Amino acid sequence: MAIMRSILYVPGNNEKMLAKAPSFPADIITLDLEDSVPPAEKARARELVRQNLKTAGANGSQVYVRINNWETEMTNDDLEAVVYEGLQGVTLAKCGHPDNVKRLDWKLEELERRRGLPVGSIKVSLLLETAKGVIFAYDSCVASPRVVSAIFGAVDFTKDMRVKLTNEGDEQKYARRHVAVAARAAGVIAIDAPFVDFQNTEAFERNTREGRQMGYEGRMIIHPSQVEPCNRIYSPDPADVEWARGVVKAFEEDAIAKGTAAISYKGKMVDTPVYLTAKDILKAQEEIEAKEAAGKKA
Repeated sequence: MAIMRSILYVPGNNEKMLAKAPSFPADIITLDLEDSVPPAEKARARELVRQNLKTAGANGSQVYVRINNWETEMTNDDLEAVVYEGLQGVTLAKCGHPDNVKRLDWKLEELERRRGLPVGSIKVSLLLETAKGVIFAYDSCVASPRVVSAIFGAVDFTKDMRVKLTNEGDEQKYARRHVAVAARAAGVIAIDAPFVDFQNTEAFERNTREGRQMGYEGRMIIHPSQVEPCNRIYSPDPADVEWARGVVKAFEEDAIAKGTAAISYKGKMVDTPVYLTAKDILKAQEEIEAKEAAGKKA
């Protein structure tokens, strides 16, 4: 599964930002048709997004589009406009129920078949940003094999709960943890909520590290300045990579080859779960290096 450390949102009607998108080293560039685009600009934004599908990810990024939720009656128009070559995935805003996901899956398949795209090639990310969306998080995540990630949306969640959004995030704790657990249970990547006080770098990094300890593996971000700390915090620590290489080598040579289930490595026991954790670290590092290499070639 592709890395998703940083998911940078770009307003679909902002030509200047769209032109800059290929220069941002985010893992995913999400071209937005939802909240950052006023109603009068939706049609124009769809056309601009379609024009930028093949170029927005020129720096090695995946390209997603955030579409409006079904209740707005704009979802079909969004999908008709953007499901073309160059699109890797769509993010369904304000997903509240697994039926929303099943309906999206059906529509994506219809468009893929009609436009000669491989069936199942367009992935889905779910924005869980209402009380209902949080409660149905697991059911929504398993409603389609297209779902690869779930994003906790703190801004709309606190609005729905009628509470104030704060940097400390006490009002988000239950929902934030619930979405992370639901995503992990469903086998998809948990993506943390945007941190709106983007100029407060210290608070952003502290909050991001807290989220990582909850199980989040990436973050939705709203400003290019947040890409670097996100990529750094969600990347394996160099010391952990070195440890993982040693663990994998030792376990494969001394345990697997000799038919044992555990070995001692640098004074600590290494069994199968530790070995698999080490392999996950190395896999993540390999994906990061591949993404960076693709960006350099661009």
